[in-house]
Amino acid sequence: MKVVIVGGVAGGATAAARIRRLDEQAEIVVFERSGFISYANCGLPYYIGGVIENESDLTLQTPDSFWKRFRVSMKVRREVTAIHPENKTVTVRNLENGAVFDESYDKLLLSPGARPIKPDFEGIDSDKIFTLRTVEDTLAIKEYLTAKQPESAVVVGGGFIGLEMAENLRGLGVAVTLVEAANQLMAPFDSDMASMIHAEVRKQKVALLLGHKVEGFEGTGAGIQIRLQNADPLYADMVIMAIGVTPETALAREAGLELGMKGSILVNEKMETSIPDIYAVGDAVQIKNFVTGADTLISLAGPANKQGRIAADNICGGHSRYTGGQGSSVVKLFDMTAAATGINEKTAKSLGIEADKVILSPMSHAGYYPGGQIMTMKLLFEKETYRILGAQIVGFHGVDKRIDVLATALRAGMKAYELADLDLAYAPPYSSAKDPVNMAGYIVENIKNGVVKQWYYDEADTLPRDGSVTLLDTRTPLEYSAGHVEGFVNIPVDELRERLGELDKEKPVYVICQSGLRSYIASRILTGHGFDAYNFAGGFRFYDAVHGDKELGKKSTPCGMDA
Repeated sequence: MKVVIVGGVAGGATAAARIRRLDEQAEIVVFERSGFISYANCGLPYYIGGVIENESDLTLQTPDSFWKRFRVSMKVRREVTAIHPENKTVTVRNLENGAVFDESYDKLLLSPGARPIKPDFEGIDSDKIFTLRTVEDTLAIKEYLTAKQPESAVVVGGGFIGLEMAENLRGLGVAVTLVEAANQLMAPFDSDMASMIHAEVRKQKVALLLGHKVEGFEGTGAGIQIRLQNADPLYADMVIMAIGVTPETALAREAGLELGMKGSILVNEKMETSIPDIYAVGDAVQIKNFVTGADTLISLAGPANKQGRIAADNICGGHSRYTGGQGSSVVKLFDMTAAATGINEKTAKSLGIEADKVILSPMSHAGYYPGGQIMTMKLLFEKETYRILGAQIVGFHGVDKRIDVLATALRAGMKAYELADLDLAYAPPYSSAKDPVNMAGYIVENIKNGVVKQWYYDEADTLPRDGSVTLLDTRTPLEYSAGHVEGFVNIPVDELRERLGELDKEKPVYVICQSGLRSYIASRILTGHGFDAYNFAGGFRFYDAVHGDKELGKKSTPCGMDA
């Protein structure tokens, strides 16, 4: 059996190694258009920033090492320009000498990935504008930084690459403005959770321009002008375009393969395309969202590697199935970590899914052990069924651990209240006896059993201030005086029982505290005395972060200035 693979990075390289492990006699040829194979895409921004010091550390394998270990022929600087399914050949161009030849196959695997979106803006071809996808892109940016010593940069796009580049450029002392067309960074997160990401970005002196669209570019001698829609232009020494990627599927289209959303390649669970003996994996394929069952595109390394392995199994006569992706992701943002899995609240609403949520702010480990820091967790679940839909966490320590537990629970089909039953490891330096994941489960369990009723941030401004309801803040007077929600009166939780006479039992009581714990205790006290009480999901700390972000968002500042 002869297998030809187009693309030698995540999915393609994984498939090649797996095929060899399953079939020692197979002939395996990989054509990679760039000069590098099996490289760490996710590490590219950190090489630019100097966190990863050696260029060689980005490359996990070389053509020579791949041949020595797997006897796979890795051909770099070779571009497949056409597929001929009728006679099972591909046309290949040698990019080093221009030679063109045909290569036959028994099985063909396409792993072409995706290319950065580069709109047809005026001035987009400036040598001061860069995208980041390949090692070659990385080296070009690194060379520009070394040679030109730019003092300012505009990063266009607030996704993974945009944020990682903003961080690494700031680490080099470059003044950075981050421009995002949407009103928030990081689309996998809901806007309330994104507010904490915005705060960290601003804290690190990145000027943040949300809700601004780039319209074009113009050279200005040593620098470049960035034109914005309905806003003054920006000026910088360089630009990083990071507004997303689009499937690289021209080959598939010209070969007659059936395509899906955004021109992606349609595959079944076995990663088979619409033409026999042709498989496809990675960023170029349309898959199913594991949570919703809807068609989707997920450009992440984890799914690409899994798909490469599954395609290899099936090429070798196996029966592996890809059951869909849930978009589990984590990103380092300066000192902060943000992670998500499954769908967010915005997506649930758009799909008509009746969802509920809990928001909590637990410590990363036992409070009495030094160094603990607060994280904010948002767990989304389906009403009635309590099926876990997704989760988002923003914090400083232990975020990656908790999102992986929640991603596993989602995959296993656990109910949200069953998180309370998880037997998780505990020692003071690492967690608490009641882990944050357990705590999320306890809150959901309380909701399920009618022990607590919640109210949410988006109700804060619409709650009546005419005396028809009671608005109660149960923090200390000192905390209350430092900031509170307008219209809320202060009765500390430890004084509440003695001061119940100040409240009207005929009126609903909306309760808030700093993190949600004291207000929960207050809600139980009130309920026990015949009041109709509602606890705020997230606490005043969460309210203040979201509210403050909305106010700052109205005051976005130009390039190089702190927002």
